[in-house]
Amino acid sequence: MEKLKKILKLHHVDHLSNRKIAKTLHVSHPTVAFYLKHAKEAGISWPVDDGLDDNQLKELLFGKSRPKNEHPGIDLDKIHLEMKKKHVTLELLWLEYRESAPDGLSYSRFCELYRDFKKRLGPVMRFSHKAGEKMFVDFAGDTIPIYNDNLKDVEFFAELYVSALGASSYLYAEALYSQKLIHFITAMVHALEFYGGLPELLVVDNLRAAVKKANRYEPDLNATFEDMAGYYGVAIMPARPYKPRDKAKAEAAVLLAERWILARIRNAKFTSLVGLNNEIRRLVEIINDKPFKRLEHSRKSLFDATDKLAMKPLPASRYEIATYRKAKVSIDYHIEVRSNRHYYSVPYRLVGELVHIRITASTVEVFHLGKRVASHVRSYSPGFTTDPDHMSESHKRYAEWTPEKILSFAEKVGPATATFISEALKSRPHLAQGFRSSIGVIRLANKYGDDRLENACKRAIHARSYRYRSVESILKNGLDRQPLPGGEETGSHPVHENIRGGNYYK
Repeated sequence: MEKLKKILKLHHVDHLSNRKIAKTLHVSHPTVAFYLKHAKEAGISWPVDDGLDDNQLKELLFGKSRPKNEHPGIDLDKIHLEMKKKHVTLELLWLEYRESAPDGLSYSRFCELYRDFKKRLGPVMRFSHKAGEKMFVDFAGDTIPIYNDNLKDVEFFAELYVSALGASSYLYAEALYSQKLIHFITAMVHALEFYGGLPELLVVDNLRAAVKKANRYEPDLNATFEDMAGYYGVAIMPARPYKPRDKAKAEAAVLLAERWILARIRNAKFTSLVGLNNEIRRLVEIINDKPFKRLEHSRKSLFDATDKLAMKPLPASRYEIATYRKAKVSIDYHIEVRSNRHYYSVPYRLVGELVHIRITASTVEVFHLGKRVASHVRSYSPGFTTDPDHMSESHKRYAEWTPEKILSFAEKVGPATATFISEALKSRPHLAQGFRSSIGVIRLANKYGDDRLENACKRAIHARSYRYRSVESILKNGLDRQPLPGGEETGSHPVHENIRGGNYYK
């Protein structure tokens, strides 16, 4: 009140302007205007009546204040306990209070009863984001427990993915099973479809699913993330390490999601991601429709007026998630996809070379030195997929052969060799693979002779091992010269040449 009296004297006696009064008393210009306005409305001028004390003067200016202990329907102990929980704000607690008491206290009075301090933020660089330019992406710091049907045991903790557009701050959020690549890319696709368009840049934190190795100038991005961005025609701009202001919009979106999603569902229990995401979608809609405090728009209306009009259209089909691997081309010019032990051919000239493999749910593509050299329909069962164009001329000749032609060569050696070759052809999933192995067996006769090969095939048949290496091993170790175990029943178990058997000990 002493400062008010000084303001009135400088205004009425010295006739100073509001700005000069503010400079003289070291207060803000709006403060001077505020006090002079209330003094005029209350009929207070200079000199001030000496009979008025400070409390009486304050009542004349601002009206009689309510008693400090008057707070009907408010449990301050409970509010204090709730405020200890993460992401809970006084505004959220006030809204929950007004839901039960529609005619209750105003927000300012509610805060007056509890607030101990006001958080002050230091000066922060303000970015001006162009419409349709940037989409900011991050994960909330806290997870959401998903319970069993008994609502007692936690099955796993869901991650909260959050994104926001630069110009409108239009928010998208989704609960994910984890932050792993497949879930992260799926959420990215869902977010773009939620916005209904494509930004120019994706601004991401140094998430493991997005950035393999962080670097201030040239980070090493995940290949699948780059592939997705290339499919949609958007660029990736990771934030610099330890520079949170590079992604201030994402930090603000995460804070908003934590306060208005995580805090709102803090006392709820979910048994599935589907149920959780249904509630998240409802809360996201509320957040986007909520008016800004200092703007006439909501996030939704601002999005419709800015980002939506500037974003590029989505492609006709959704991105198909791809994973990348490296492999060395085997001597049989096939590479292996280790998930299901299936082998895919590449041009035979690349034997021994390192290639990159792009795997989707429907295709397997092979690249060498940046150029695609093979493409196959993906198979989900063990076996071989061979393109005839990838074969050498000699292997193409194998493909022209028939089992009868191969057997005719084997029969010249002997009946056991013919039986062995017949079974070997049946056991191979790919005809060319069976031909090559069979020809290799027949050619062993050039080195060891027909009789020894015939005996080796008898032993291999007895062991039920119809492979080239089995016959070669028998010949190398001279086992073809030893008699077969007389009358031994193999039953359902194959007899191998490296097993001594009972006769060894007689």
